[in-house]
Amino acid sequence: MAAAGAAGLAVALTACGSGDDSSDTVNTGSGSSGTAGSSQDGGAAAGGAVLARTSDIPEGGGKIFKDQGVVVTQPTAGTYKAFSSKCTHQGCAVGSVAKGVIVCPCHNSHFSAEDGSVKQGPATKALPSAKITVSGEEIKLA
Repeated sequence: MAAAGAAGLAVALTACGSGDDSSDTVNTGSGSSGTAGSSQDGGAAAGGAVLARTSDIPEGGGKIFKDQGVVVTQPTAGTYKAFSSKCTHQGCAVGSVAKGVIVCPCHNSHFSAEDGSVKQGPATKALPSAKITVSGEEIKLA
């Protein structure tokens, strides 16, 4: 349990410290699994904590994993993305995901479920991406 929390914290800290604006995408439409973008240590998926099943993430919406500090979205069928759940405005936890928008309840900032970009302020910076993998029906932190 502690390792899963540490892994989630590492993902959040890595994402926050990154200047890279790319987001990780997993598209299971082809029957294969993996993440878009580069993975430095090819075995990352094997050690990740299982967050959810793909059926738990609604198309056009998402699910917030408070303990791991991430939000996982499915902007289009079979495409899964993950972002830090910490709002870039003042650090509140985002509160909901629906209709392609991630919403922070503190000051009503809205972020795109597709790429984490700001759709409505006061936030001015996108949500940092987080790394996930999809293997079969399991979504894991990478």
